[in-house]
Amino acid sequence: MKMDQNSPRLVRVVVDDSPRWGMVEDERVYALESAPFGAYRRGAAIGRLASLRLLAPAEPSKIICVGLNYPAHADEANWEMPSEPLLFFKPPSSLIGPGADILMPPQSRRVDYEAELAVVVGRRCRNVAVEEAWDHVLGVTCGNDVTARDLQRRDTLWTRAKGFDTFCPLGPWLVTGLSEQDVADLAIVCRVNGATRQLARTSEMAFSPAELIAYASSIMTLEPGDLFMTGTPAGIGPLAAGDVVEVEVEGIGVLRNPVK
Repeated sequence: MKMDQNSPRLVRVVVDDSPRWGMVEDERVYALESAPFGAYRRGAAIGRLASLRLLAPAEPSKIICVGLNYPAHADEANWEMPSEPLLFFKPPSSLIGPGADILMPPQSRRVDYEAELAVVVGRRCRNVAVEEAWDHVLGVTCGNDVTARDLQRRDTLWTRAKGFDTFCPLGPWLVTGLSEQDVADLAIVCRVNGATRQLARTSEMAFSPAELIAYASSIMTLEPGDLFMTGTPAGIGPLAAGDVVEVEVEGIGVLRNPVK
């Protein structure tokens, strides 16, 4: 899949020390006159994309993550594949944007990257059918489910291992106007210092994004802006201070973050 030039790219940028939603056109950013949930209009130019500080392109009330959604990753972790989606949360305070530092917490001796396709909800929903789930999506982007692996193995629950500040890099922008088929078979790549560490396709997911949305909505109300991290493929590994980690989703973009 190649991103259609007609697919809007939405960003959150810092303007006068405040976050603003914008739309990218010809490498310039134009302000949105409202948040991009429902009808919105393009406003005045803010500046060139390269000159602006990008924030995570989501403002979620909750970050819903999916464990073991790629069979090859379950195999490498020696975990049995679940029969239904395995959900957990990251706190919104873990979100950072492209270029922001991933901070290594002193409590952990092993912090891993996990490249993922991320999906942002655009419309409130509850008990939505799989066939209608994608109608509630605003757009997709690149995500990194950073994990303190030693703490994950030690703790019964994953809240601590997944929830540190800076442990959910997201971006660089949100690509909207895509169909469910557009994202059904995209390459996902993770690179650390330029070396490829993960390489897979979204078609390898056990549960599709639409299935994940439908499943989660049978449990909880999904609000506009809520974020789904759809699981990571095989190839997870450690990060070290000084590394630069990149997550690329085919046709969507490249999310790049240094590690400190």
